[in-house]
Amino acid sequence: MSRQKRRKIYVLLLAAAMIVSLMGCGSSNKKSNKTMRVGVVTYTADDPFINAMIEKVKSQLKTMETTNMNVIVSVRSGDNDQREQDEIVDEMIDAGCDVLCVNLVDRTAPANIIKSARQSDIPVIFFNREPVRDDLMQWEKLYYVGCDAKESGDMQGEIAANYIKKHSEVDRNGDGKIQYVLLEGEAGHQDAISRTDCSVKTIMDKGVDLEKLSYQFADWNRGQAENRMTQLISQYGSQIELVISNNDEMALGAVEAYDNSSISRDKWPVIFGIDGLDDALQAIKQGNMQGTVYNDKEAQAGEIARLAVDLFKGNSIDGHNLDEGKYYVSPYWKVDVDSVDDFLHR
Repeated sequence: MSRQKRRKIYVLLLAAAMIVSLMGCGSSNKKSNKTMRVGVVTYTADDPFINAMIEKVKSQLKTMETTNMNVIVSVRSGDNDQREQDEIVDEMIDAGCDVLCVNLVDRTAPANIIKSARQSDIPVIFFNREPVRDDLMQWEKLYYVGCDAKESGDMQGEIAANYIKKHSEVDRNGDGKIQYVLLEGEAGHQDAISRTDCSVKTIMDKGVDLEKLSYQFADWNRGQAENRMTQLISQYGSQIELVISNNDEMALGAVEAYDNSSISRDKWPVIFGIDGLDDALQAIKQGNMQGTVYNDKEAQAGEIARLAVDLFKGNSIDGHNLDEGKYYVSPYWKVDVDSVDDFLHR
């Protein structure tokens, strides 16, 4: 099917969805005066953290519906292809989208999205993957909601260093150094670079001597991380004393690799992630991971929803207290076995 034909089909489907929604309102003898159409485009459909955040955004928007405003949310994935994501944004604009929420495939390449949105006067809330500052400053209706990758790396390093200093048994060979491997999210990705550099530097700054055995790219993916970790286990065996992962999905892949290995549980390395996924929190409670950094998806989803509604209604956004009128940056939280219960049911 050609892209042009696919776009026409998508526009017709969204229009049909709007009609159904409006008919539903009419059945209760209350017709909506306004329909807010929110287009959400993610970089992939396979990222559990992003998917969990989108569900929170949808839930938040649902609670903000009134008798005078109903909300239609359309979610699509760019399938790790920036050109594909650009075309999906164009399709959503053609279908009459009012606000766009975009999780960029390539944070350095938002130009086409910005151009299309600006031509149609549709505000864009970028989230999770921060555009380059110069791009975000091109137009007053561009915003960013997310976290500071450097902070997450610093916190991960602090958790790991504190754990190692309290548990001398981590240094199983007793050589005074911690042999580690690193699972990195994506080659050239700013968040991956920041998390990697800051985590390792912080651990060393805290007085822990590190020796790198290897690092592997696993594209933020659990399955890929399991494969990479299986190879590393085959190569290094019980020499690995620490696994640093740029996110929880890859950390959980490492856990699965060890679970399927012949290495006894008492010879597993300590494993640290970032994001605070439910599976990772459970792994910490069970002792299969030792820590993570909670990426506050609830706060970010709430801000995306509130900002989208205010932009749609034409309200002032002064109350959002955005840095430079553009940025909402939520804090991270350190999670270990002592604090994990505080985050399990958020």
